[in-house]
Amino acid sequence: MLTISSAQLDAWLAAFVFPLARLLGLMASAPVFSNAGMPRRVRLVAGLAVTMAIAPALPPMPAIATGSWQGLFILAEQAVIGVLLGLTLRIVFAAVDVAGELIGLQMGLAFAVFYDPQNSGQTPVLSEFLGLLATLIFLAMNGHLLCLAVLIESFQLLPVGGAALAAGGFRVLATWMATMFSAGVLLSLPLVAALLIANIAMGVLSRVAPQLNLFAVGFPVTMVSGFVVLMISLPYFGAAMEHLFDQGFAALRMVLRASAGAVP
Repeated sequence: MLTISSAQLDAWLAAFVFPLARLLGLMASAPVFSNAGMPRRVRLVAGLAVTMAIAPALPPMPAIATGSWQGLFILAEQAVIGVLLGLTLRIVFAAVDVAGELIGLQMGLAFAVFYDPQNSGQTPVLSEFLGLLATLIFLAMNGHLLCLAVLIESFQLLPVGGAALAAGGFRVLATWMATMFSAGVLLSLPLVAALLIANIAMGVLSRVAPQLNLFAVGFPVTMVSGFVVLMISLPYFGAAMEHLFDQGFAALRMVLRASAGAVP
């Protein structure tokens, strides 16, 4: 007769539940995976399927009862690690949102907003447009698969039940957050510079011809100039986003090493 001891059952549960907690933490915060259009049940089923696929390739898990206090602490720690990884990559998309807001503000489209369920608030139209482009580029680069690859690599650097999570990972994440604003400004710089030239030209025209209604002429000129420059800049947007995603995945590995105590 086949008998299963409680120790064996705890070992089987630990081999599945601990990786699942880290994966669900990643899917709750990482771009694309945490999209509000994906129902939570679908996200949970996807997490279960991915965990079953990657569990055989992971290092051995500690034989700790998941219902014990130590097991609950490890579960919470794994969820924090997953959220930390997801937030690191989400900063790239936050930089795109900053660029869209700056461009929309200069074009006079700051009032063109609609409710975005992903951010649970009003989002400028240009930010949403650039965010959709960034998502398509992310998927074309197999960024979702690279996320899972980094997650599997994290079990080597941060083994389950190993040393406690170091504070260096949060420090590296805070440093990486500072690049969100600089990257957003760099992405919007061509359009902001072109619109600045257009505004200077309209200012000169208003001085030369005072009878010119600047409010009636300047707004359409600024908007059309912005769309023309945006159309010219779109072919180069992919290369810029590819470089930004490369920096994001490099930051992911830095956060992992810092969380493991390898980086001071």
